[in-house]
Amino acid sequence: MGKGDKKTKKGKITLGSYGVRRPKKAAAKPVPTKKKASKAKAKK
Repeated sequence: MGKGDKKTKKGKITLGSYGVRRPKKAAAKPVPTKKKASKAKAKK
């Protein structure tokens, strides 16, 4: 297993191919959405 192995990340980098071990784009982490606080507050 090394630079010539098609199934490893190092081999895919050397051969210039993509796949499960070396995806074309890194999986983006979902951005947590912040819930907006309600503006309706009781006034005295």
